[in-house]
Amino acid sequence: MVTLNETDLLVVRGVQFRDLENLDKLTDQQGAMSGSSLAGRLPQNLFWYGMLRALGCFPNPLQHLFHCFVAEQKPQGTIGGFVQVTPFNTSRSTWKIEQLSVQAQAIQPELVTDPKGMGSQLLRYCFQNVWEARTWVLDVDVNDKNILALYRQNGFQPLAQITHWSLSAELLTSLAQNDPDLPNLLPVSNADAALLCQLDCVSMPPLMRQVFDRHVADFKRRFLSSLLNRWQNWYTHQEEVSGYVFEPQRKAAIAYFKLTLSTNGQQAHQAELTVHPAYTWLYPKLLVKMAQLVQGLPPQALMLESADYQHEREEYLEQLGAQRQQHRLLMSRSVWHKLKETKPERLQLSEVLQGLQPLPRTPIPSRMSLLNLPLKSQKDRPDNQDKQVNLGHEDLPENGHHI
Repeated sequence: MVTLNETDLLVVRGVQFRDLENLDKLTDQQGAMSGSSLAGRLPQNLFWYGMLRALGCFPNPLQHLFHCFVAEQKPQGTIGGFVQVTPFNTSRSTWKIEQLSVQAQAIQPELVTDPKGMGSQLLRYCFQNVWEARTWVLDVDVNDKNILALYRQNGFQPLAQITHWSLSAELLTSLAQNDPDLPNLLPVSNADAALLCQLDCVSMPPLMRQVFDRHVADFKRRFLSSLLNRWQNWYTHQEEVSGYVFEPQRKAAIAYFKLTLSTNGQQAHQAELTVHPAYTWLYPKLLVKMAQLVQGLPPQALMLESADYQHEREEYLEQLGAQRQQHRLLMSRSVWHKLKETKPERLQLSEVLQGLQPLPRTPIPSRMSLLNLPLKSQKDRPDNQDKQVNLGHEDLPENGHHI
């Protein structure tokens, strides 16, 4: 538990079992500021709370499935807000703020940009305690000016604008009458993770590529995650269908789609689409294929997203007759953790000068050699001095050399 310095009446801590009912009421009173709503998932979280807490004690793919922090007001003990965060990639270098909700009286325009406000303290608690995160991302409605001001106040910058499109059931029925003509459409498996990672990298701008920081492992499904996803689809009456288009000449994936079908017709179908920038002519063919896959199910609309850097997709959807449902802004924030430097206390000047004094040089012993010893020459010997003086020309031979 950590008490923030800005106020003595607010404590930010991890979520506990007794907080789940209050979070449900808080979500009903005021909608989520970012991401999907948590209210629809609270009943199953109540059932799986003990298991999720146990899984969070050791490293595993489901460790951060329910990662929440709450703001508790003292001394009343009421929950004034909460934030839910999850890792965005397998390396956990990028984290996403799934949801941020506070009390209705805490989101007034004059309190949103206050650094001591509840929303700002929840965000700063995440920045300071999630040490793995180097980058934070989130998406928010562009029409919610107060919440945008809150995120801008805490350092988030716009990254891309996301448009949600809706294709009606009648439009899908008319598209299904055409022939998609996709001979190289293959199902997706873990063996195709490298191809999908390469496609994902080339389909987005360099800045988004750096923020997302995705690798091959992000496109592989682990056993526990796949098992949980299957159970969730069975519980929500959904079914997933995915595939990618393979280019045999370049030996690369040029398009990928993932379709989440609603088998009971209670909600709209969801689609994820990634297309190589050089193969934008695949948009009509892929939409025809997805329209054929939804046939035979209860009539329902198909939801699809497009970013502002995907001009060809937005132009085609507008010509096709799709309706814009929502505009959201994708934002990011970098985090650089500073290391605290320990300063020495009561450091005297004499102690500093001792380090500047020259150290005494100790002679280093070397090898002893007889060749290096100073030998006296024969000139310096007293026995030879007289001989050298008395030596004359008569002692020399006629050619001038000694015998």
